[in-house]
Amino acid sequence: MYGTDGCLVECSSVPCATPENDTKDTSTTINLDHGDPTMYESYWRKMENKCDITFNGDDSLSYFANGKSLCWFLESKLEEQIKRLHNVVGNAIVDDHYTIVGTGSSQLMQAALYALSPIDQLEPINVVSATPFYSAYPEVTDFVRSGLHKWAGDARTYEKNGVYIEFITSPNNPDGVIREPVVNGDQGKLIYDLAYYWPQYTAITSPANHNVMLFTISKCTGHAGSRIGWALVKDKEVARKMIKFMEISTIGVSKEAQLRAAKILEVISERCLDPNMENFFEYSQSLMTDRWQRLRQVVMANGLFALQKYPLQYCLFTKDFCESHPAFAWLICKGGEEEDCEKLLKEHKIHTRSGRRFGSDSRSVRISMLSRDEDFNIFLQRLMAIQGPTNGN
Repeated sequence: MYGTDGCLVECSSVPCATPENDTKDTSTTINLDHGDPTMYESYWRKMENKCDITFNGDDSLSYFANGKSLCWFLESKLEEQIKRLHNVVGNAIVDDHYTIVGTGSSQLMQAALYALSPIDQLEPINVVSATPFYSAYPEVTDFVRSGLHKWAGDARTYEKNGVYIEFITSPNNPDGVIREPVVNGDQGKLIYDLAYYWPQYTAITSPANHNVMLFTISKCTGHAGSRIGWALVKDKEVARKMIKFMEISTIGVSKEAQLRAAKILEVISERCLDPNMENFFEYSQSLMTDRWQRLRQVVMANGLFALQKYPLQYCLFTKDFCESHPAFAWLICKGGEEEDCEKLLKEHKIHTRSGRRFGSDSRSVRISMLSRDEDFNIFLQRLMAIQGPTNGN
């Protein structure tokens, strides 16, 4: 079953902006290439000083944070709040996992590749992901030309024998689809990138329970500038190797950023548990629902494009059926195979990321749904204004 009626959330405390009420200069290019989560500013502005923390001059002098933790630079307060939030939301099992903090999930991807790559092989281990895959995976894998691992492309066409590493992004970036492993092999080492497995983007159908799971505060709360990510890892030796990677590359992670992240996660958990407080995930889901409804209306009226459809699923967090509202729209031009959707939108001053970057074709583009209201409104105006043979010209 498709549709949005089953997961509507009242947009009571947030003015639902329309394409007609923006005031920004429409001569500028709207950049929707990056998933910069400025959409969340409206919520955190209302929190005012509730997330404030104070540092004294003698704080954070030591490299070490938690002598009892395997991850010696992980602040115990952050570990506590990470576990608490996962338990509140119900999106991941934490009790039998080691928690590792990183400078965003990007650093943790590299650490996981290092930890899972055999050191006794003559050839680098192949790294794959099913198309359309996150555009950073090939670059992260091959950037330093490591002798440990190399990018091997689309997991759907991978048929080599032996060990391999597969990235599973779920919900997927760029198309928002729930993913499972694709390669039919028994020697795979799996990395689950769960950056978007939060209630504002998708239904929480069960707590994830995998050997290596990556999360980031960037897409959970919108605080991308704090550069905090975390991994939940079952195997102690894999966790130890990931921590060693972090130690060599950056000697840990900023304590100030960790403690700020801990405070933010604490505020979110408290508001999820108190029905008298405004729930961050409900607030965010209302914004995403509104944006996706208006985008689908424009796409349907325009007739030149198509969007991914998502089934209704029961969410354990919201206790209701809902449709996914991903952080990115995977927009497809209905023209022939020669159609270049990125180029077409760029001509209308909409900057997006081509499907070619995701292992797909030029008919597709990824569009961020996380921009400020004024940018999103102008995007809808310009998208509606694009003319073509399918809508009468």
